[in-house]
Amino acid sequence: MSHYNFKKITAVPTAKAFVDIILSKTQRKTATVIHKQYKITRIRRFYMTKVKFTQQNFHDKLSTILTDFPKLEDLHPFYADLLNTLYNKDHYKLSLGQINMARHLVDKVASDYVKLLKYGDSLYRCKQLKRAALGRMATIMKKQAPALKYLEDVRQHLARLPSIDPNTRTLLLCGCPNAGKSSFINQITRADVEVQPYAFTTKSLFVGHTDYEYCRWQVIDTPGVLDRPFDEMNTIELQAITALAHIRSAVIFFIDISELCEVPIAQQMRIYESIKPLFANKPLIVACNKVDVVTLEELASEKRELISALEKDGIPVFEMSTLTQQGVMEVKKEACDRLMAQRVDMKLRSKKADSILNRVRVAMPAPRDDKDRKPFIPEAILKARESGVSVKTSKKLERQIMEELEEDYSLDLNKNKDLENTEWNYDKIPQMWEGHNIADFIDEEILEKLEALEAEEDAREKAGVYDEEEIEEDDEIIENRHLAKRIREKRIINSINKRIDQSISGKIEVARNTRKRERDRSVSRLRQEMEELGVDMSNTKNAHFTRTRSSSRSRPPLKKARVDDEGRVRSSSRPPRDLSGVKDLTMAKKMRKIAKKAQAKMNASGCKGEGDRHIYDLKPKHLYAGKRGTGKTDRR
Repeated sequence: MSHYNFKKITAVPTAKAFVDIILSKTQRKTATVIHKQYKITRIRRFYMTKVKFTQQNFHDKLSTILTDFPKLEDLHPFYADLLNTLYNKDHYKLSLGQINMARHLVDKVASDYVKLLKYGDSLYRCKQLKRAALGRMATIMKKQAPALKYLEDVRQHLARLPSIDPNTRTLLLCGCPNAGKSSFINQITRADVEVQPYAFTTKSLFVGHTDYEYCRWQVIDTPGVLDRPFDEMNTIELQAITALAHIRSAVIFFIDISELCEVPIAQQMRIYESIKPLFANKPLIVACNKVDVVTLEELASEKRELISALEKDGIPVFEMSTLTQQGVMEVKKEACDRLMAQRVDMKLRSKKADSILNRVRVAMPAPRDDKDRKPFIPEAILKARESGVSVKTSKKLERQIMEELEEDYSLDLNKNKDLENTEWNYDKIPQMWEGHNIADFIDEEILEKLEALEAEEDAREKAGVYDEEEIEEDDEIIENRHLAKRIREKRIINSINKRIDQSISGKIEVARNTRKRERDRSVSRLRQEMEELGVDMSNTKNAHFTRTRSSSRSRPPLKKARVDDEGRVRSSSRPPRDLSGVKDLTMAKKMRKIAKKAQAKMNASGCKGEGDRHIYDLKPKHLYAGKRGTGKTDRR
């Protein structure tokens, strides 16, 4: 709740931009082409989609605005009152209510026109109903222009608010204008608040953070408050009142005792009395600022009595000067201590503390007698402490040297090194020296450890720890080893063959054997084999077994190979391309016809539809751009 991030609220567009955004999105993300020859159901669905899409976009955008803006009932009272101070909460709720009503009206318009579109009997009537629906939605949004403008101003202002945690440890600075609050927060925190020598330089709340006792503290600088009733206070003053009313913090009230702020001390005390009810149950400290101009002792008796009245009420009063920084840290320390003590006390009173205390036991030692036993400290040490000199070294402590030198002091950690030669104090220690790691030589007993390790290793070797046991191998193991060796060799051969095949891209050229080879076939061998088979070869002496076929024209040509109707040889081993998988050409033609018919539905769905858009170039540049010269213009 307290860590609400107002910077994440979505920006609220103006009414005109709102309508333009939604209608442009409808045009871009819905179908755009429709024809009167389509079925009436398709035409209705086309326009109903546009109406529903526009309504959904309006609904989502308005819902985002209503969700992002915080509800006053869910906010911390500090933020709720601050929002009421800066922007009237009634106007804020009315604006959100109007946006909510606009959302319901848009939904109602869309619902009514979708019902009418279900009974549209023509493309023209459906189109006119769509135009009427979108027009009424746009009119509803245009009427919300003041509410949208107001919410955008609220969003911008909320995004600029500082991130204030109302429940953490907080110091709250308040007082009259120009009393030194901004200068104080600049000195104790890392904040950079503008400081000027005139009133109301700070017009809003500023937050800074500081550290004390290992805790993070929040410091809030509030605008100055004037001496007048709450009803007459302006927005700037009411921010300070809101912070005082709702934030659990320690309050530091600033009083300008020099009266350079042009507000008399008596009037500053009246401001204190008017806002005193807001200090209830909060630690309060009064800081009298600008003591570099005038101190409390130098004040007139009447003014001094006004401030003394505060001390009589038990309120601590501190003198302080933000110019010389006198008393600044004392004020901060006292405020933090008082707030911490109050927070611890409140936690101890809670029920949660009882469950913790039940598990904690604190032992309280009881005295054995009534004697007072003080610690014994030698006189030499007491004298050394009084003089500020260390007993062991008889030298000044580093803290004392730092206090003497102040800004000129620099910490030197090398000057007190315990080495044989003081000149070695500032030598840099190398990590490596002659190829060895320096860290290996830091151990003084490294040689003894090395000898012990070597002796242990010798003992292990003599004991036979590292001796390998002979494993008896049977026939199966030997056979497996030989088989594995053959598999490895085969894999190597296969990889070599694969590389060779890849290098020649699958084309292996076999080298021709140039050595003359003995002829396998001859006429004499043919005759011998035929005679052995019982064939009479006596009358074949003049037979021309080796004569080739004559290419002379006198001889009749060989019989031409039989081809099919497409000119392919029937004896071809590869089937025709068009007849792949079918038995004849008739079947192939039939299959092509079936494939074409199956593709028709896919071709039809791939045609242009209402989802496809084409922006017609009604005025081509080459016809309408440029100047016409003298002469005919028939070509245009």
